Amino acid sequence: MAVTGDEAVEILGAHKTLHVTQRADDLTALGSISSYDHPSSVPTSELLSGMILVNVVGMIPGTKRGHGGNQHRGGPRVRRALVAATVLAVVALALSACNAPSPRASGQVRAVGAENEYANVISQIGGRFVQTSAIMSNPNTDPHTFEVSTSVARSVASAQLVVQNGVGYDAFMNQLESASPDSTRDVIDVQSLLGLPLDTKNPHLWYNPTVMTKVAVKVEKDLARIDPRHDHYFAQRLYAFQTSVLHLDAAIADFRHRFSATAVATTEPVADYLLTALGLDNLTPFRFQADVMNGVDPSPEDIAFQQSLFARHRVKVFCYNAQVSSTVTTSLRSLAESSGVPVVAVYETMPTPGYDYQSWMLAEIGALTKALVSKTSTKEL
Repeated sequence: MAVTGDEAVEILGAHKTLHVTQRADDLTALGSISSYDHPSSVPTSELLSGMILVNVVGMIPGTKRGHGGNQHRGGPRVRRALVAATVLAVVALALSACNAPSPRASGQVRAVGAENEYANVISQIGGRFVQTSAIMSNPNTDPHTFEVSTSVARSVASAQLVVQNGVGYDAFMNQLESASPDSTRDVIDVQSLLGLPLDTKNPHLWYNPTVMTKVAVKVEKDLARIDPRHDHYFAQRLYAFQTSVLHLDAAIADFRHRFSATAVATTEPVADYLLTALGLDNLTPFRFQADVMNGVDPSPEDIAFQQSLFARHRVKVFCYNAQVSSTVTTSLRSLAESSGVPVVAVYETMPTPGYDYQSWMLAEIGALTKALVSKTSTKEL
C-alpha cells in the first residue's frame, strides 16, 4: 500500500526521538519493510538512517500536489523523481538488510505493469501462465503523487517482465530496477518501443488506440522467450486480443463518422490521443492543459479563455480528469454544468473492477456519445 509523505514519516516513526542503541526488533513499525524476518542483529543505526531519509521528503519543495487553488510548483515528473529517490533509499536499505530475494511463483512468469492498464494487457496475453501485478491501480487517487513502498520494490525486484510507460510518467520504475539489477529481466518501456523522445508533451500514451496493440505484440514476444513451453498459448491469446481491438477500432471509426470536428474542452491532456483519433476538436490550449497536469496555476488569461468556451457554448463536451481536481478545475466543471455542457470523466489509471483495457476505452467512447446525443454527463465510469 502506498502512503503519503507524512504517513511514511509517521509509520516509520521518524518524527520521534529514538535512541540508536534500541534493538531493531523493538521497532515494530518496520515490520512491513520485508516479507522476511529480520534478525535482531540488523543495526538499528542503519534503520534509523532510513527514517531520516524519509523525513527529508517533507522538506523538498514541490513533492506534493495541491488539490486546492494554490498548487505547488514542480511537475509530476519532478515530484515523482524526488519522492521516489528518497523512498528508494529506505527500500535499498531494507533489501540489503534482508539479503533475500523474493521467490518467483512456481510455474508462472512473474510480471509487473507500472500502470494497471499495462498490467491488464500483460494478463490478457499471459493468461494462467503469468502472475501479473500492477503498481498504480487506484482510479480514486492522483497518480502524480504516487509514492513507492517496499512491497512495490519487492514486486519489481522479483519480476521477469516489466511494462512501464516512460516519458517521465513513471520514472520511479527505472530507479527501482536499478536498485535490484537483473540481467534476465525484460523491461518494455513504451516510450522506447514507440521511439518517442523524452520531451514528448503528452505522456498518457495508452489513450492512443494503436499503442496497446504494439505493447501486446511485444509482451507476447517477450513471454515466448521467457517461457518457450507456452509460446503457442501466448500467440493464441495475442490473436484474441488483436481481434478484440478490432471492435474498438470499429467504434472509433463510427464515432468519427458521426461526430468529426465537434468541439470539446478538457482539463488535462489525459485523453487527448483518443479525442484526436475520434476526430474531435479540442479547443483548450495545450498550455492550460500542461499547467494543470504539472500542478501549476494556469494564467488568468487561459482561465478566462476556458471559461468563455462554456459561457459562449463553443464546446459540446467537457472532459474532466476524474482523478485530479483543484479549485480551478472544479469551478470550471461547475461552470460547464451550469452552461449546459455535459461533463465526461476520463481516467489516468483504468477504473476497476469490471473493465479491461478495451472495455474501458469503449466506455469512454460511449460516454462521449451519450454526451453528444442526449447532453448527458458521465461523472464516473
